[in-house]
Amino acid sequence: MERSGTDPLADGGPGPAAPAAPVDIGTVRAKYREERDKRLTAAAGRTYRSARGELSRYAADPRTGPVERDPVTDVVDVAVVGAGIGGLLVGARLRETCGFERIRLIDAAGDVGGTWYWNRFPGLRCDVESYVYMPLLEELGTVPTEKYVTGAEILAHCRSVARHYGLYRDALLRTSVTELRWDEDTAHWLVRTDRGDRFRARYVCMAIGSLHRPKLPSVEGIETFRGHSFHAARWDYGYTGGGVPGSLAELRDKRVGIVGTGATAVQVIPHLAEAAAHTYVFQRTPPAVGVRANRPTDPDWVKGLEPGWQQRRMDNFHALTSGAAVAQDLVADGWTEITARLAAILPKSAGTSPEDAADAVERADFRKMEELRARVDAVVHDPATAAALKPYYRLFCKRPCFHDGYLETFNRPDVTLVDTEGRGIERLTGHAVVAGGREYPVDCLVFASGYESEYAVPYTARAGYEVVGRDGLRLSEKWADGARTLHGLMVNRFPNCFVLSKVQSGLHVNVPYMLGEQSRHVAHILKAVKDRGRHVVEASATGEKEWVEEILRLANRNLDYAEACTPGLFNNEGRPSELHVLNGSYGGGSVEFVNVLRTWREAGDLAHLELSG
Repeated sequence: MERSGTDPLADGGPGPAAPAAPVDIGTVRAKYREERDKRLTAAAGRTYRSARGELSRYAADPRTGPVERDPVTDVVDVAVVGAGIGGLLVGARLRETCGFERIRLIDAAGDVGGTWYWNRFPGLRCDVESYVYMPLLEELGTVPTEKYVTGAEILAHCRSVARHYGLYRDALLRTSVTELRWDEDTAHWLVRTDRGDRFRARYVCMAIGSLHRPKLPSVEGIETFRGHSFHAARWDYGYTGGGVPGSLAELRDKRVGIVGTGATAVQVIPHLAEAAAHTYVFQRTPPAVGVRANRPTDPDWVKGLEPGWQQRRMDNFHALTSGAAVAQDLVADGWTEITARLAAILPKSAGTSPEDAADAVERADFRKMEELRARVDAVVHDPATAAALKPYYRLFCKRPCFHDGYLETFNRPDVTLVDTEGRGIERLTGHAVVAGGREYPVDCLVFASGYESEYAVPYTARAGYEVVGRDGLRLSEKWADGARTLHGLMVNRFPNCFVLSKVQSGLHVNVPYMLGEQSRHVAHILKAVKDRGRHVVEASATGEKEWVEEILRLANRNLDYAEACTPGLFNNEGRPSELHVLNGSYGGGSVEFVNVLRTWREAGDLAHLELSG
C-alpha cells in the first residue's frame, strides 16, 4: 500500500495528541493478534543476512584504513576487547580502583566510541536523556549541552574519557582480535590480532557491544543491485554530502529509498526527505513515536547541581523505567511517563491475583499506545497514510522512539510511504525496489535494517574470534547449548576473563547504566584479588551451576509477552521460543539484577570465586 503526503513538512514541534478514547481491550487485543499473525506469515522462512562475505562491504569502515605499524609483542595488565562505552567504563574503573598501569583497548574501529564511532548517520542523537546516558560526567567535570545530544557530542565525550583515563596510550585501534588463549604456565592470556600482534595480558575483558555488526534483509537481488547502496550504520557522506547535522546536498536530484522504520530510520528519514528529490520509505511495521521535546541545558540548573547528582539521577531513571515506585521523577520524559503509570497501578493491585494485576498493566499499556496512535492522527494529514503509520503492538515489543519531526515528514508531497503491510520488500532489481508487486526506481538505497541479535547469533560468531580456556576448552564449545556464566560476567574454566553483555545479565533501556554496574563489579573483583596478593580468579563450577539454574527458573517470565508481539529484534522475528533460554537476559529484571551484584559485593566473601596464583 503506497501513501504519499499532500502538504509540506511542518516547521516546529509535534502537533497536539488528541485525548485517547476509552480502551476496548478485546477489540485492541484482536487487532494486535491480526497484525502479529500477518507478519508471522510473511516472515515464515525469511531471515536477515549478516554483512559478511560477499556483503561485507556493508560493514566496512568508510573512513581511513589501517595505519602501518609493527606488531606488538609486550605484556599488559588488562586487555579490553572493544573500545565502546563498555570498554571505556571498564578501563576507567580499573584505572581508578585497581591502579593498573597498562590497560589496552583493542577495536576494529579507528577510534573509541563503539556504536558512536560507527553510527554517524544524519540526525543521530541519543534517545535516553544525555544526563543519565553519558557516563562519567562528574568525573570529567562536564554536562551535556542538550537533554538529548547529538552523536557527535557523545563521540567527543567518549574521546574525552579515553584521554582522561590515559586509555589511548596502549590502545590498538583498527585492529581485530583473532584469538584469546589461556596460557596455564604463565597465568596470562595470549592475544592474537589481524595485525600480527601476539602479546600477553594478565586479565581480559570482552566488551564487544551489541550495535556494531550490521544485518541486511534477506531478499533476492541484494548482491546484484546496481544503484548506490549502504547501511545506515556506515553512512556514505561521500555520496550524500553533508554530515550528522544533515544538509545532504548531493541528494538534491536523487530518488532515495530507505528500508526499515526503527530507531535509526526515525532519525534519518526527515533529513533524507529534506534533501532528496523524492524519498520512498519501505515500512514493514510502523514505529511507536512519542514526543522527544529536546531542549538546551539550562545553565542555572547546572549551577545548582550537587556532588553525586549523576548517580542519583541514573538510579532514579533506572528505578522508574523498571516499574518501581519513586517519590520524584528527576528525568520526566517519555520513558519515565509510561513506567510511572505502571508503578502507580501496581500498589493498587496488591492482594489481587497475578492475572488481575497483569490485566491492569496491560490496560495502561493499551491506553499509552492509544495516545501514540492518536498523535499520528493529529500530525499526519492524509487519513490513509496516518492509518498505515499507527503501531498495533504492546509498547515494549519494540524500542519506543521519540522524535519531533518524523511523523510530520509524511505530510510532504515528495515523500512516499510504501507500507508493505508486514511483508517487507520482495526483491531488488537492477535499479529498483519491488514491494507489493510494484517497482520503485531508486538511485540510492539505504538499509536501516539494524544489527545482529545478541541473543540469536553465537557470541564468538559476533565477536569474530575464538576464546580458548583451560585445557583447550573453546568458549564456542562450552556455550554450544547455551551460555553458562556466573552473574553473566565470568565463566568457569576461563580464568581472569570477564564478559560484558546482556546475556544472563540485566537488561535495561539505558545500556550504559548497566555497563557501569558491570564494570564496577569487575573492578571490585580485581581489586579484591589484588589486595589478597593473588593473580588468578575464576568462577567456581558450583557458582556457575547455581546461576544457570536461576536463569532457567526465571526464563519463561516474559515468553508470553514476546510471543504476542509483532516480529522484530526483541522476539527473534516472532519466534522467541526458538532462542535458547540460557542466552537471554536475567528474568528477574534489571533492578533485581543490580541488587544481586551489590549484595554480593557488600558480603565481601567473594562467594563462588576461586583464587590462586
